[in-house]
Amino acid sequence: MATYTFSDLKWITREDLAPLVRSGAPELTIVDVRDNDYIGGHIKGCMNVPTDTHDYRIPELVRTLRDQDTVVFHCVLSQQRGPSSALRYLRERDRLADKGEIQARKDGKDIKSAQRVIVLDGGFSKWQQKFGEDEEVTEGYAKDLWE
Repeated sequence: MATYTFSDLKWITREDLAPLVRSGAPELTIVDVRDNDYIGGHIKGCMNVPTDTHDYRIPELVRTLRDQDTVVFHCVLSQQRGPSSALRYLRERDRLADKGEIQARKDGKDIKSAQRVIVLDGGFSKWQQKFGEDEEVTEGYAKDLWE
């Protein structure tokens, strides 16, 4: 089993993620790991999986998202919770794949080589600065909470 570290993480900018959100890319899942700071807006179509639920939700997420090509994690700044969650997901994904507990992807590809796990650079804080009021890519935005 591979051991992932912070330096192994891949990052995506808000400018690169926004077109994917706009297109409704079906092979993309965005996982927002904020806890009670989730209020005030979120990226359209994201899943909210608070960090305090990760003990039981991460294995479930790996199984649920096995056919996704890209899984993007973020928190408010993507300095701690977002990257830590991405690492935890990667480690659990590989553990389950190595033990044969993940069923094959629909396309027959190996999940470890076919799935990209990425962190949103700057998190939702940076996202909302540019896209907060853009209802095509952001839902539930409360501008006054971010000022």
